[in-house]
Amino acid sequence: MIDIKYGHDAAPSEIIKWSIEKYYPRIAIASSFSIEDTVIIDIATQIQPNLKIFYINTGFHFKETDDVKEALKNTYNLNIVEYLPLLSIEEQTLKYGPELHEKNPDVCCKLRKVEPIRRALQEVDAWITGLRREQATTRRDLEAVELEYKDDGRPLTKVNPLTYWTRKQVWSYIRNNQLPYNTLYDKGYMSIGCEPCTRPIQQGEDERKGRWTGKGKIECGIHTFLKTKKSESGEKNHGKLFT
Repeated sequence: MIDIKYGHDAAPSEIIKWSIEKYYPRIAIASSFSIEDTVIIDIATQIQPNLKIFYINTGFHFKETDDVKEALKNTYNLNIVEYLPLLSIEEQTLKYGPELHEKNPDVCCKLRKVEPIRRALQEVDAWITGLRREQATTRRDLEAVELEYKDDGRPLTKVNPLTYWTRKQVWSYIRNNQLPYNTLYDKGYMSIGCEPCTRPIQQGEDERKGRWTGKGKIECGIHTFLKTKKSESGEKNHGKLFT
């Protein structure tokens, strides 16, 4: 354990700089090109322009998501590596029937999101995400740096630089730096995933309530399928960095 702690007062740029210095080139940003991911991309590419960016192309994304991906790619000359599900949409339909996302969204997410990110993470020792505590009840215990374990038991450091940021702070960064963003945010969308499973939210709802409406689900599994360990003692590390 090194003698740096990252909590409420840590700047995302400090956390990102530390993670890149420690893990590059075996580190990547996992991006769905949300506003949070855009903030991270803007900071990280100033430190390491060639940093790898994982994009899980489910085949169900909004056109607006593809548009902002291309805009960011051109703006920053991004090193984007796309991962596709093992089954095409047509092959999935033949095997599981039509509209699997309606009948069994957990299986659909497992096939189109979790399995591809599982492959992507085999190539790195650390990954950077845009998760924030404020986004959902499932993320309220999030730490800036967490330790996870791959299927084979190898450790994987998860870096969440925006853990303590509010949505207002994210938007301030986007606007102050005039960064491209997904235009669906202007239409009431707060968390943007696959088109069939995403809607605008109502006033007062958590940001992720617009995902999988009526399915009792607010996480796709990308951020929950790995085993985690908060500290060697089993207690929360409050943002301490693992060596």
